[in-house]
Amino acid sequence: MLIQLSIRDIVLIDRLDLAFDAGLSVLTGETGAGKSILLDSLSLSLGGRGDGSLVRHGEDKGQVTAVFDVGANHAARRFLRDNGIDDDGDLIFRRIQSPDGRTKAYINDQPVGVQLMRQAGQLLVEIHGQHDDRALVDTGAHRALIDAFAGLSEDTAEVGRLYKSWRDGERALKAHRERVESAAREADYLRSSVEELEKLSPLDGEEDELAEHRQKMIKAERIAGDIAEAAEFLNGNASPVPHIASLVRRLERKSQEAPGLLEETVSLLDAALDQLSNAQMEVEAALRRTEYDPRELERVEERLFALRAASRKYSVPVTELPALAERMIADLADLDAGEEKLTRLQADVDAAAAHYWVAARSLSEKRLHAATALAEAVMAELPALKLERARFSVEIKSSEESAGPEGIDLVEFHVQTNPGTRPGPIMKVASGGELSRFLLALKVALADRGSAPTLVFDEIDTGVGGAVADAIGQRLKRLSAKVQVLSVTHAPQVAARAATHLLISKGPVTEGSERIATRVAAMAEKDRTEEIARMLAGASVTEEARAAARRLLTAG
Repeated sequence: MLIQLSIRDIVLIDRLDLAFDAGLSVLTGETGAGKSILLDSLSLSLGGRGDGSLVRHGEDKGQVTAVFDVGANHAARRFLRDNGIDDDGDLIFRRIQSPDGRTKAYINDQPVGVQLMRQAGQLLVEIHGQHDDRALVDTGAHRALIDAFAGLSEDTAEVGRLYKSWRDGERALKAHRERVESAAREADYLRSSVEELEKLSPLDGEEDELAEHRQKMIKAERIAGDIAEAAEFLNGNASPVPHIASLVRRLERKSQEAPGLLEETVSLLDAALDQLSNAQMEVEAALRRTEYDPRELERVEERLFALRAASRKYSVPVTELPALAERMIADLADLDAGEEKLTRLQADVDAAAAHYWVAARSLSEKRLHAATALAEAVMAELPALKLERARFSVEIKSSEESAGPEGIDLVEFHVQTNPGTRPGPIMKVASGGELSRFLLALKVALADRGSAPTLVFDEIDTGVGGAVADAIGQRLKRLSAKVQVLSVTHAPQVAARAATHLLISKGPVTEGSERIATRVAAMAEKDRTEEIARMLAGASVTEEARAAARRLLTAG
């Protein structure tokens, strides 16, 4: 419930801190004292429309803070948690209004959007007035109220889950059918492409590996050419080794004829032959170490060419060729097994639809029973509210065309205000005063079901008096046993039944000041008697009015 409302610099209010209790609280005061400002401020704190004119003249900003105490599993707390907002402790809604029209919104000191604040606020407070149609204008809300009255929330949630399963299945069926039809149109192309790609068998990362290997072989080719030339010179037909060896043999024979002349030369030539022999072996070993194979280079280049040609043909990078092949194979598999899968998906959709329709029709039957019970409960409240000739009914139209996550029903509240007139939608048939009384009867019939924990009624007793005003007071009192009720009223019969009576007045900020401010004070029992007597008698309060006020308070 709402436990505190703090207002700073809003219109006539300079500084106001109000505490609220459970049960029925009434706010009374003379016309123009600021009752509407109070409700506008509460609405602002709940995400209502901001307006720069709300800021008190001469101030740079206005501010309203509303504090709520609700259970740990209340829908408002779940909503805040789902939106990443801390919900520990009391829920604190704060709105800052600037004169230029801009506003800032906070929940538990976290900045939030106004729309989110409004959505959260609607879970905590409902504000109803004689011309306020928020509870009755939306036929979707009518269906939700029937569900709340009959305790059908779980049934509706189950219908929603089945509806989602059905529609998800239909989307999967549609997507698969489109895929199979597309594959069928491209069957020949797919088969030839799959055959080509399977023959090519592209591998992940293959292009990079081949390119790196090719670069190494090209470098090796350049080095190997020089080494091969050296090997050819040392080992080929033009090799100097045979000539030097022959020369050494001749010189050895001649050295015998001239001792001491050629021994050194022969020795040096022998050493040269040994070095050349070593050079031949090293060149051959170096040639082997280059591992250069022209045929391997040709194979690598042909593979790279084939991969890149396929890349250009299918307009994808080489790295995506394996995935493309898998998709095409899957498309062919869908085509080949498409009818079987379509049949299975269709069966799944049919089964999901059947489950939905069973649950939706069952829910519809429960709503029909609940509609009768709700209409009877509301009708029972109407005579005391001076609507004894009126009739209230819940019209439910069920059709397959209305199928949705909430079922197959269109629910609308209808009224007939006078015998002989045609019943019609409540928003079109009922007048402002009648609408507020129908709303009150509906809220009493629903008790705490389908309502926010705090209900605010703004002068719903306008234009009525006597027995009708007393009946309104009785019903507000009954309703306050289930939810917190705040009522702005001019009816003494309503005010007398309150657990808390707040008097709204206005006057100078300080004695002699020209600045006026609105004040709100909780009234003691003696003061309540005087205020209710004023409401009964007007400006001149008589002893008879005071006696009547005491009787009302005693009866309340």
